[in-house]
Parts: sequence; structure tokens; C-alpha cells
Amino acid sequence: MADRVTVIGCDGSPLTDAARSALGAATLVAGAGHHLVLPEVPAAAERVRLGSVALAARRIAAHRGTAVVLAGGDPGFFGVVRTLRDPEFGLEVEVVPAVSSVAAAFARAGMPWDDAQVVVAHRRTLRRAVNVCRAHTKVAVLTSPGAGPAELGLLLDGVHRTFVICEELGTEHERVTVLTSDKVADHTWRDPNVVIVLGGPVASSEGGGWIAGRDPGTGPRGWALPGDVYGGELGEGETDVLRAAQLARLGPRIGDLVWDIGSGSGAFATEAARCGAAVLAVDRDPDACARTMATARRFGVQLQITHGTAPYILENLPEPDVVRVGGGGAAVVSAVADRRPERIVTHAATRDAAELIGRDLTEHGYRVECALLQSVELDTRAWTEKERSVAFLLSGELGRREGPR
Repeated sequence: MADRVTVIGCDGSPLTDAARSALGAATLVAGAGHHLVLPEVPAAAERVRLGSVALAARRIAAHRGTAVVLAGGDPGFFGVVRTLRDPEFGLEVEVVPAVSSVAAAFARAGMPWDDAQVVVAHRRTLRRAVNVCRAHTKVAVLTSPGAGPAELGLLLDGVHRTFVICEELGTEHERVTVLTSDKVADHTWRDPNVVIVLGGPVASSEGGGWIAGRDPGTGPRGWALPGDVYGGELGEGETDVLRAAQLARLGPRIGDLVWDIGSGSGAFATEAARCGAAVLAVDRDPDACARTMATARRFGVQLQITHGTAPYILENLPEPDVVRVGGGGAAVVSAVADRRPERIVTHAATRDAAELIGRDLTEHGYRVECALLQSVELDTRAWTEKERSVAFLLSGELGRREGPR
């Protein structure tokens, strides 16, 4: 095992004294091609090109001597330090950080970034990264070949965002470009790059926030809020008890795309978005679409709203992770199941309708659960019954997929 492993961050500025000292004593140096030709790299040192970090870590673990790893920016922020410290390799490392590429990108844009989401996009996680861009107003995306600005723009079809694209930060070829998301697919972008994705209303608070990224405490406390919070215009399938059960079964989270079919007042769509998920709300009634938009604006969340009739409108929508079917019955549930989301929830007014939906979900390979929900609202001044609602809650779940979708 190497006697000493030092990871040095490189951001284009001169190396610090500590970095120069560690590099001068190295008998093995690992890094990208442009790092390995730096004049500070000892001529006698073994050079390892960083393609697969895991392969380089094995070489370092087997090396007898002093190893240095050169990496871009802050190597502890979505960088090589995590892999090197994996128990498989048994390496203890010292880190000399530099300015991270995300910090540099926001500096070039002249913007604060404590309120930004930061995601990594590669082919396996590209769709989830796009969903974060759908759901949040400020996102930094660390891209990779095949999951770059063009691919982000294509998958954001129909969602307007502004892209600040920072190519080869810290090098003599650095370039910063600002474009709308519908234009970025027309260009070829140099790697590596960082994309800042901006869109929607950005609220500024005096003195800033108290937590990095999305503040989970914004808006009213709680979820499945009562109908009067939404103006009292809730439909039959939008009661707070039913919404609470639907949200619990779906479990929307950051990186998910939620379909809300039959969005009605927008209560469910808004609450799913408050969980951090991207939400695509569909309704055939233009007034319902307008109410959903108004609700989203009132709560300060990002929604994409599509006017159209299910199941026909669903064909060209992006792939969902979880789906609530608020209207349309068995035909719509069947069309949704054809798209293979991980979970589906819906409700039925009668047992016969519930059985029909349940059989169809089972035939599609879903594990089906059904519960009869009955809620009675009481007037606590006289403890008399005000309103009673009854619904069959159905949920279908596929076997869990491995890894991010």
C-alpha cells in the first residue's frame, strides 16, 4: 500500500506550497492527461491516467511509495475522494482542495448558490437530474459525456429554462454561454462542463436562507392540507384523508417525475411538488388547469401543466416514476400501467369499479392493495357530523428497480 496518498484539487490557479511539496515527493501521480504534463510532476514518477477511478485506486493501493492524485476543483465534492476512501482499497488520504467547478460556475455567472440544488448527470441518472431541473428554480448539473447540455435540453422539452453553460473552467479554453433550453441541443459542447439551470420565480430573502439547497420548511406546515387552504374548491377525489393516503403510498421525492392525471384544484400536484418531486399535472378541463397553476403559484412550487384528455394525451409525456390517477377510471389506469411506473394510486366510488381496476393492475404485473376509506368530519363546537366521504383506495406497486432510473 502507498505510504502516503495526497489528493490535490486543480482549478487553474497556481498550486499552493502544500500541493507543490506533496507533488515534488510523489513516486506515483494519477490524473487527467492535462494534469500529468504539468511541470511540477516529477520526471521519475509513475504516471497513471485517471479514466476509471477504481482502477487507479487499485494501482495506488498496490504502489510502494508516495502517491498524489490530481483532480479538478474540490475533489471531496462529487470527486475522487469518495472512491479512494472506499473500504475496498483501504486508503487514507490527505486532501488539498481547490475551488469546486460548481462554485466557479456560479462565480462566473455572478450569482449566489447556497439556494441551488447540485446534481450529477451521467447516462444512468440523466432522467432524474432532468426531473430536479423541472422541480427547482436553480440547479447546477455536473455533466458527463452523453449526459451534457444538449441531452438536458432535449429532455426538458416543453419546460422553459435558462442554461448557463460553463465549459473547461479554469483552463485557457474556458467559455461561458447563456442560452434558453430549447436552443442548447443545436450546439456541440466541450467536456468537462457545468450547467446552471434557471427557471421560474426566484424569491430573494434578506440575509439569505439558513440551509443549503431547497428549504424544506417553506409554506404551511404539514401535508394533505384541508380543503379551505385551497379555496374550498376540491373535487370528489381530493379530500384531505384520501390525499394523505395517496401521498403516503406514492412517496414522491427529489428526482422523481409524478404524473397527476385529473389534477382538479391542484392540491395533490402541489403537495407532491412540495416533497421535492417534479410534477406533470394533466386535466381535460381548462378551468382546472388554471386552478392548478394558481395553486402552484400560491405555494411557490414548479409544475408543468398539460391540458388534454387521458388516456390519449399520455402517449407523448415523459416517463413517470409514480402516478396518481384522479379521474378517468379503468381505461386511464390501464394506459398508465402500460408505461410501467413504479407505483400507481387511484380511487373508486364502488366496489365493482375497484375490482375492475384491481384486476387490470394485476394483469399488468402490479401487486395490488385496496382499502375502503371512510372519513367523517365533525363540527367540534357541537360534535355533530358535518360531512362524510367514502372511497376505495387502490395502489399498485411493481418490483423495485435496481439503481436510479
